[in-house]
Amino acid sequence: MSTEKLLSASSISLLGFGLCLFLCVHATAGEDGQTVPGAGHLVKKGERQPIISTGFGEVSGVRVSDGNETFNIHLITLEPNSLFLPVMLHQDMVFYVHTGSGNLSYRDENKRENTTIRRGDVFRLGSGSVFFIQSDVGLERQKLRIYAIFGNAGEDLREPTEYGPYSSVRDLVLGFDKKILQETFKVPEEVIEEMTSGRKPEAIVRGLPGTQEKTIREREYQFIEAVFGSTSIFSIFETSNKDKKKSKKFNIFQEKPDFENCNGWSTTVTRKKYSVLKGSKYGLFMVNLTRGGMMGPHWNPEATEIAVVLQGKGMVRVVCPSLPNKAECKNARFGVEEGDIFAVQRFHPMAQMAFNNETLVFVGFSTSTENNHPQYLAGKASVLRTLDKHILAASFGINETTFDRLVNQQRESVILECTSCAEEEWRIMEEEIEREREEARQREEEARKRDEERKRQEEEAETREEEEAARERAEEERKKREQEEEEEAARRKREEEAARERREQEEREQEAAQMEEKEREAAKREEEEAAQRRQEEAGQGEGGRPHEGGREARPPEEDGRGGVGARQEEETAKQQEKEMGQEEEQGNGQGWGRRILKNAS
Repeated sequence: MSTEKLLSASSISLLGFGLCLFLCVHATAGEDGQTVPGAGHLVKKGERQPIISTGFGEVSGVRVSDGNETFNIHLITLEPNSLFLPVMLHQDMVFYVHTGSGNLSYRDENKRENTTIRRGDVFRLGSGSVFFIQSDVGLERQKLRIYAIFGNAGEDLREPTEYGPYSSVRDLVLGFDKKILQETFKVPEEVIEEMTSGRKPEAIVRGLPGTQEKTIREREYQFIEAVFGSTSIFSIFETSNKDKKKSKKFNIFQEKPDFENCNGWSTTVTRKKYSVLKGSKYGLFMVNLTRGGMMGPHWNPEATEIAVVLQGKGMVRVVCPSLPNKAECKNARFGVEEGDIFAVQRFHPMAQMAFNNETLVFVGFSTSTENNHPQYLAGKASVLRTLDKHILAASFGINETTFDRLVNQQRESVILECTSCAEEEWRIMEEEIEREREEARQREEEARKRDEERKRQEEEAETREEEEAARERAEEERKKREQEEEEEAARRKREEEAARERREQEEREQEAAQMEEKEREAAKREEEEAAQRRQEEAGQGEGGRPHEGGREARPPEEDGRGGVGARQEEETAKQQEKEMGQEEEQGNGQGWGRRILKNAS
């Protein structure tokens, strides 16, 4: 290749890659810079959920979402000469044979079909079909690997069953009671007993022998076959062509690719190519990118794509469309390798890229079998070339000359050369991952600091609450002590007042007793003096001196006291009356009472 051609190819690759990056950045943000929803979904090989696992094969499942709908994908692997026992489909099944070969036997609409299947075959079985698969031994002893997607038919609006895409026919039949089974099939009781008492086989078992004596398990196969037809299950493995009917199959590797150039090839399987897909909502596609090749940036206006990586490694870039609701979105770029599954919903621009040192091959299912025409951004098939360049130039904010260079220099279409594009995407992805890790660490650190700050505030609040509670308790205790002290002081005061009152009462009683004693003595003296005066007066009235005690009464002077003694006694009586008056003034009332008693006496 000449230097001029190398420069031309390099410029074309850079232009294509630059256009991809430009559109990615342009579509990432909304009018105000906010991102908008959901770009791509990736399920790594190790994230598959095991469903069946035996020594003769396994089935794993993946539920992939495109943001609007969830798709159920099973990956069936059979060892050489193994049998996937009969099941009944609950949903439509479209499958692709990745490796190996075998025999497919199925019953649909009251007719039984059997056909060989091999690498590259595409097949569809309708809901309600019963089928089983046996893998070939083969010279290479290659495993039979099948990728299948399940869903309702295009016109079927019923909700998907909650029991999974299929169920065991044996379980369906033997779920009935023995009596019902015997009367239904008109067979002896020992046949039913042999069927129901045998050990339940695993879902994938060793393939049936050709001429060996029939075992209990083989009898079960015959019994199950009797439910759906009278022909023996073993007939599908016979070499005779009797009762065989060729089924129309589609094999990707026997058809010419829809597009092919030095950068790779791609093909699609729709109902136009494969009539069996009529009525199904799924189509199939395959892409094979050579080293450094890229499936040019494009989007599907009508279909969601669910792809399985068959070979190699590569990068996938998915861009969010600009939506008016400003829902949250992040553009996606992720690495894929053999066994990974990824989904991209419609209207999301995408590009798949192979690394410089290996090819990338993937097969996938699309959710629309017609009227879906991928819209490519660059090359001869670019949608930009079909629109008014004046308007587009204004939309991109560039002049028409620059826009012409942008859309007209790429001579290839669909699958482009993009040397080192996957490596560059990988580098950016690693940087983004590292940045996200750093941001996650920062968020964790900020969260830790916030948590520490929250704990510190909680501890401070708890300390304040404890201190406030302690202050309240201390205040309550102080008030309680003051109240107790006041009550104690009041009690002591009451006791002191009561004691003082008792003492005063006792003193008053003592004074009253002393006063009464004095009054009695005074009254006695007064009585004696009154009696003496009466005697004296009585003696004077008789003309002579009265005699007292047998003695002759003498005048005061002769009594030894004379007039002076009489006066003293009179002053003493007046003094006593004065004291009694003072007591009356003090409120005792006793003196007045005594005087009344004295006067009365």
